[in-house]
Amino acid sequence: MLRALTLKRSHPSLHHLKSLTSSTTTTTRLFTTTTPTTPTTPTTSSSTSELRKYIGYTALIAFCGAATYYSFPFSENAKHKKAHIFRYAPLPDDLHTVSNWSGTHEVQTRVFHQPENLQQLENVVKEAHKAKTRIRPVGSGLSPNGIGLSRAGMVNLALMDKVLEVDKAKKTVRVEAGIRVQQLVDGIKEYGITLQNFASIREQQIGGIVQVGAHGTGARLPPIDEQVISMKLVTPAKGTIEVSKEKDPELFYLARCGLGALGVVAEVTIQCVERQELVEHTTVSNVKEIKKNHKKLLSDNKHVKYLYIPYTDTVVVVTCNPVSKWKGPPKFKPKYSGDEAIQHVRDLYKESLQKYRKITTESPDNNEPDINELSFTELRDKLLALDPLNKDHVIKVNQAEAEFWRKSEGYRVGWSDEILGFDCGGQQWVSETCFPAGTLAKPSMKDLEFIEDLKQLIEKEDIPAPAPIEQRWTARSKSPMSPASSSGEDDIFSWVGIIMYLPTMDARQRKDITEEFFHYRQLTQARLWDQYSAYEHWAKIEVPKDKEKLAALQGRLRKRFPVDAYNKARRELDPNKILSNNKLEKLFPVSDTV
Repeated sequence: MLRALTLKRSHPSLHHLKSLTSSTTTTTRLFTTTTPTTPTTPTTSSSTSELRKYIGYTALIAFCGAATYYSFPFSENAKHKKAHIFRYAPLPDDLHTVSNWSGTHEVQTRVFHQPENLQQLENVVKEAHKAKTRIRPVGSGLSPNGIGLSRAGMVNLALMDKVLEVDKAKKTVRVEAGIRVQQLVDGIKEYGITLQNFASIREQQIGGIVQVGAHGTGARLPPIDEQVISMKLVTPAKGTIEVSKEKDPELFYLARCGLGALGVVAEVTIQCVERQELVEHTTVSNVKEIKKNHKKLLSDNKHVKYLYIPYTDTVVVVTCNPVSKWKGPPKFKPKYSGDEAIQHVRDLYKESLQKYRKITTESPDNNEPDINELSFTELRDKLLALDPLNKDHVIKVNQAEAEFWRKSEGYRVGWSDEILGFDCGGQQWVSETCFPAGTLAKPSMKDLEFIEDLKQLIEKEDIPAPAPIEQRWTARSKSPMSPASSSGEDDIFSWVGIIMYLPTMDARQRKDITEEFFHYRQLTQARLWDQYSAYEHWAKIEVPKDKEKLAALQGRLRKRFPVDAYNKARRELDPNKILSNNKLEKLFPVSDTV
């Protein structure tokens, strides 16, 4: 499923005209029905009385209208001097509506730049700096928290998406920052190289995925910002600058995970690796077995992740490793076909339809799609949409998911960019935290303790938590603004994501799910974050509306990240804050002195 920035020009909709027509008709009908019926044999006195009454009404309306008009001292050139009855005012043609993929954050703006080359980008930044107008960098719009959105204005590099240079010997590639991950991978595979790691999806722009500190999984593999060896930034105050380990290393490390606030990332040079086929092995385990084998699973596998199913003891273990040059890919015949693995989920959906909608397959009015054509994640969305906040219903869906994974055990072989992806399902709220988990040689086991506490919290508080709770690992990052930053070379970090799906477009249902999710997130924050030194992923952090909670969040961020150094660089490179937005200003308020 394509996950990309939603951008559309606002325009008059036909339903507005329809509403207008219906309003006019209704008004006419009301006046007609309230007009007194004239007697069939009227007397002269009654006719005169009726005439005086209507003359009085007319005079009163005219007087009120005149009094209202002349009571307001409008200037001659006032745009709204006179009221026009039934005139529809469409949104301006230059107003853009921009939303993130999940539809959880949306802004309307008149300023949305899409430069096609470096010179155009430099001109855009220069003019915005001069006019002190905001142009917040925004990528593909995949961040669940809409970190790149700004009502004041945005700049998007989707048209700057070229592979500029490939060094096959050094395994490096220089690209324009607007190129999407999948485009980049497709563009360099002929050279036999690829990216070291991948996040769950492939539609992110390279500039965006680097700036928010995104990650894949593998205890020996760092977050994606660590793959960057140099960058070209277009800054408001200093123009276009290049930074690397050799050129201004302090700014380079700070800007690698700079959240788009230290300059518009125009070009990125990335250290790649040899392209390899991987074997993905999916097994179903339980918490007791995971505790026994956890250290071995982390150390023996290039990529590993756990998927926990709330209200069950099921843990889905997914490992990925290079195909053996001597043994080749494993020979394995799955016990169940794809249809057999998913059939019980289809049956649960049919049963749930009977319960919630009283629809049978024989009903002539049944407009349901053919469930045999739906994927597992699509079926899960449809199941949850029936009663998303009913804990008992969610437990049934979770149990069905556990059974689906049990029947889906086996192997899959493919290139790393094909294998390391993950179908995350439909629109959703997500909170993902990162916390230290010891070293690869000596894991602290805090990662498994975190999950145990989280599952106990879910059950104690009766949270209708859907599956999965996803747990991944990375090595440390040297970027100080990365949630996985550390000076310890052997340090590893665990990333845990909780989720609630938004499987419907019904506004009331989405609102209810949103409130329940933030209750869920708040409980994890209060009970777990400080205990485990957990900090949210930059693309998933949400700014609280409450002033005290915001102040507490700002204090937590100061404990973990070099906020003063970051703000100092912001003031030097972007003194007019044209690359910022309200979210960044609240997370990192810039004072006059540091």
